[in-house]
Amino acid sequence: MSLVRRLLELDDLDRAQFTGLLDHAEAWKRDPASLPHALAGTSVAMLFQKPSARTRISTEVAVTDLGGHAVVLRNEEVGIGGRESVEDVARTLAGYCGVIMARVFDHAVLETMALTVATPVVNLLSDRAHPCQGLADYLTIREHFGSLDGRRITYVGDGNNVAASLAFGAALSGAELTVATPPGYELDPDVVARARNLGGVVERSHDPHEAVRGADVVYTDVWTSMGQEAEQELRRTAFQGFCVDTALMAAAGPGAVFMHCLPAHRGEEVSAEVIDGPASLVWEQAANRMHSVRSLLASLDVRPPTPGGRRT
Repeated sequence: MSLVRRLLELDDLDRAQFTGLLDHAEAWKRDPASLPHALAGTSVAMLFQKPSARTRISTEVAVTDLGGHAVVLRNEEVGIGGRESVEDVARTLAGYCGVIMARVFDHAVLETMALTVATPVVNLLSDRAHPCQGLADYLTIREHFGSLDGRRITYVGDGNNVAASLAFGAALSGAELTVATPPGYELDPDVVARARNLGGVVERSHDPHEAVRGADVVYTDVWTSMGQEAEQELRRTAFQGFCVDTALMAAAGPGAVFMHCLPAHRGEEVSAEVIDGPASLVWEQAANRMHSVRSLLASLDVRPPTPGGRRT
């Protein structure tokens, strides 16, 4: 598998790289003793504009497992785009660290960083994509069903960053994705077009019950993400009928599993009976955040830090 130079969205990977990351994640999960110390002597910058639980913990553990050192920075410590320009922050971090990882509000911040320095830049979440979550999702589905090709995934809810990463993952794996949303909350047409150009089967729907028929996986996320709090009541009204409950899972059919990237709001986008029920894979999915990001970090094209992040 060729080295990964950056991961801002899942379509930064080709199909061989995507499959290779899942293969390594699964192998090292089964046999932790075979895990390479790929980050020995390397510091990894982890910048959080948005707070995090699973992302921070899974990534810090992964860096440690690979022999590296995680340097965690909160937004108030850096003031990216305010106290300092994005470019200056990227250049500074590249002088100390072999990898820059960031969880940001605006995807453009990541794009600017990746254009400014040669250091690998990894998206830990942006308004446009959540690629590390997507890797964990497809690892979980593959582990459960044994393969991804032809698997039918239905995402119910907001056509957000998580749905976008699922679309690219479907294109890279041979799975089929349907995204069911209320009118006005559809998956970005550009994401659909890009995923289809990769050979993906990605469809959009406004009828969740029709969309889940024959699905192997029913997936949802919160209706109101961080930064959208002012829209909460509007969204609650718009998303009525899009709760993944026992009736919706029954429409998917026997054998369908449920997934959620967490945190979850029981009684809103999912019922307690579903997320805490026997069809739920959410805890395997959450644990796989560490296994998948560990594989990603081990596959990055890591180079020694250089002043200003210049290419050597």
